[in-house]
Amino acid sequence: MNNILNKFSLAGKVAIVTGATRGLGQGIAVGLASAGADIVGVGTTDLSETEAKVKELGRRFIGIKANLISQEPIAEIIQETLKAFGKVDILVNNAGIIRREDTIDFSEKNWDDVININLKTTFFLSQAVAKQFILQGNGGKIINIASMLSFQGGIRVPSYTASKSAIMGITKSMANEWAVHHININAIAPGYMATDNTAALRSDEERQTSILERIPAGRWGTPEDLAGAAVFLASEAAEYINGYTLAVDGGWLAR
Repeated sequence: MNNILNKFSLAGKVAIVTGATRGLGQGIAVGLASAGADIVGVGTTDLSETEAKVKELGRRFIGIKANLISQEPIAEIIQETLKAFGKVDILVNNAGIIRREDTIDFSEKNWDDVININLKTTFFLSQAVAKQFILQGNGGKIINIASMLSFQGGIRVPSYTASKSAIMGITKSMANEWAVHHININAIAPGYMATDNTAALRSDEERQTSILERIPAGRWGTPEDLAGAAVFLASEAAEYINGYTLAVDGGWLAR
């Protein structure tokens, strides 16, 4: 009988991770690399830190600088991945932004920028990678990054809430149509994580206290907390999981 741990191995796999410069994207990229995957990191700024961490694990890495506020970079991401590695097996749609403004005054630009990056590009990059999976003929894994605001309304972040609620929806929708091609599409909903996106919340003593009081684990999450969930959903161990959003939240939703 094969060791069950072998099903979690990503040896020989190639993973595209967007928003891989730092934070959650970097933590996921390093986690996938530690399980054996080679990494294509996509980011708007310098990816050298992520590259160093991946290469320390003995895995290969290429970095692609791209602003995913539009779909223009999608073709290049696919082309550069195939040029470097000849295939793609895993896509992690981590790139995302948040804009905070009172909903009564929320601007069209703050709406459009967030929806474009968090939702529109996620869909069309997934579509492009799924077409490549189908051409390759051996399926693949897509992991979208959802949020606690896929389940809740939030405060002063209407476009972010809309985008992350929609991520949960399109994860189900894509799974319904692409599972027949042996493509698994799932999402991870991080809880309150210590990243750049939550810096404003963590600097507000009252908000930080109220958040921590509700988290049973009693702490903010870290990028490393997502690594295990990402490896699981990217691996053979998750073959029969499709269209699901997995909360990694320290128990936030249970409170």
